[in-house]
Amino acid sequence: MIGIIDYGMGNLRSVENALDHLGLDHVISSDSQVLDQCDRLILPGVGAMQDCMKALKEAGLDSWLRAQTKPLLGICLGMQAFFEDSAENGGVQCLGLMPGHFEKMEDPAIRVPHIGWNELEVAPDHPLKDILGDHPYVYYDHSYYGCDLDPDTILGVSRHGKYTIPGLTGKGSLLACQFHPEKSGETGLKILSYFGKEMQS
Repeated sequence: MIGIIDYGMGNLRSVENALDHLGLDHVISSDSQVLDQCDRLILPGVGAMQDCMKALKEAGLDSWLRAQTKPLLGICLGMQAFFEDSAENGGVQCLGLMPGHFEKMEDPAIRVPHIGWNELEVAPDHPLKDILGDHPYVYYDHSYYGCDLDPDTILGVSRHGKYTIPGLTGKGSLLACQFHPEKSGETGLKILSYFGKEMQS
């Protein structure tokens, strides 16, 4: 069972629809006692990081998430919450599950927000490389990108102008997508299927 964490800011229905398509059992809940019964967890997110962290704290989910050892997938804003902090809203402390910071892309030569399809270059030694094949494309919608990450946590990148965007990150039981797998067609479904069926804690 996959628990989709509802803290009032996620793209819950599109994630739910993707899991339905894959035949993966799931529940949407903001109740940690319900989510504790799940084998895997997804933290989706759309909006501003300050609002995200405020909502998680008010629901008592921030400390609960820090204590998790089961497979946990972060999507877009949910991915950013996994790291130490974000420059958004003047600076926001995040969950600190992995080292790294988020800065705004500020280059007049490119479009910001970075919206649309982009190639994901997957690390050759990660299982998703064989699953996704050569030149997979994924769908992005973001203005902030990860900096100063531990290189071992970068599992896939995309190029946007001068920026190398850590699109896929993770370590141990954590997996995180800056892009939206639930909006990324067959490639996104393969990533969600890997998380839901194969990824180990």
